Amino acid sequence: MTEKFVFLRRPVSLASRVTWLVSIAMMLVLLIFSWVSVRSLDRHFAEMDEEELGVIASSVIRALIKVHDGGDTQALRRAVRGHHGVYYYIADAAGKTLYTPKDGPDLERFAASGRPVDLADAREMTIWEENGVHYRGAVVRVDGDDGLGNDVYTLAVAIDIEGHLAFIKSFKRIQWWTIYVVMCIAVLVAWFAVRWGHAPIRRANEKIRAITSSKLHLRLNPKDVPIELEETIASFNDMLGRIADGFEQLTNFSADIAHELRTPVTNLTTQTEVALGQSRSAEEYREILYSNLEEFERLNRMINDMLFLAKTENDLDHLNLESVDLEDTSRGLFEYFEAWVEERGVSLELLARVAPIRADREMLRRALSNLLSNAIRYTPSGETVTVRLSQDGKSTTISVENPGKKIPTEDLPRIFNRFYRADPSRQKKGEGAGLGLAIVKSIVEAHGGNVHVDSDERMTRFHISLPHSGA
Repeated sequence: MTEKFVFLRRPVSLASRVTWLVSIAMMLVLLIFSWVSVRSLDRHFAEMDEEELGVIASSVIRALIKVHDGGDTQALRRAVRGHHGVYYYIADAAGKTLYTPKDGPDLERFAASGRPVDLADAREMTIWEENGVHYRGAVVRVDGDDGLGNDVYTLAVAIDIEGHLAFIKSFKRIQWWTIYVVMCIAVLVAWFAVRWGHAPIRRANEKIRAITSSKLHLRLNPKDVPIELEETIASFNDMLGRIADGFEQLTNFSADIAHELRTPVTNLTTQTEVALGQSRSAEEYREILYSNLEEFERLNRMINDMLFLAKTENDLDHLNLESVDLEDTSRGLFEYFEAWVEERGVSLELLARVAPIRADREMLRRALSNLLSNAIRYTPSGETVTVRLSQDGKSTTISVENPGKKIPTEDLPRIFNRFYRADPSRQKKGEGAGLGLAIVKSIVEAHGGNVHVDSDERMTRFHISLPHSGA
């Protein structure tokens, strides 16, 4: 069996990225500058050589005119007097050599193989090496237009460029050393700059490490960091606030659980101790067991409610969505509560005309059941609990209204909290553990909706808004 191992490479550090990016950019800039400098220098030397060769060619032509006119026959030898490292060769139309240098390059062979060019264009000149020496030269045709009658001559001129090449080589070496030194300085400066730039991050990290569960109230000041990190610090503070709220809710939830569980456990313990205190009849034991059974049922409902809350809050991706007819669901709940509403002397009314929606049928039924039971419990005898269903292009609204005592304004924001009761005196055996509205909120939010409540002296209304979706 072949096993495949996946090696996860750690991302390159920001300091390394910035340092190498700056270094590569500096290197490219310096290399381009070096190339341009060498090209410019080489071009400058070529233009100097072209100018020098042009002067030599003019001197040779003037000397050739003197020879042609029968003048000084030594004029060709004196044509380049005073010029160092310059050579020329001249032959007539028949190929007879009129003058060739005693030393230097073999210009006769160069003239035979070279193509006549215009000395005014340095790019037309030829560079070659001979006996370890580099030369730049050109072949020129001299005809009657230069004052030589109908005669045509071949003129080859050359100049020793070893000095220029040596200078360029030395220049390149200096440039490479300069690039190396500048690159080292650039890398060090970039590294120190990044370290300096990351100093606010390190200070922020130190403050973050100091934040513990007992110091969740601490916040970082966005003004203490560069503007690039201001949004990050603000987001961290927001996250810290959410963590603090969640931690506080968890702490309160743990305390509420302990408080809610203590009452039934205390009742069970007390009743059991009383039962064991003396011998009793079978009927008395049966009554005690029935009483204990009620407490066990209360504990069971509380545990189931807490498990249901955990499921709806942490398993939102597994809703069993299907087509749900809210009118049928509401009427089914009316039938379920029929005996209770008759006992309490209240009535139920449904005002609806809506299309089916996509939702988790059982979860939505539980949310509506919790709102209805809550409304029935606090509706005075002879009054009516109304369920209104409405729909528009964006959402479906479910409203459960009941007349009764006004919920205090300060209690409205907390009424959907776990174990919260606006009136603690209403905690009676069998009336639940204060998780019903928390379950409603959790179910509605799991469907992407929201729930809110408003209350006045005459009526309390719970409104569920669910995103509209065709069935």
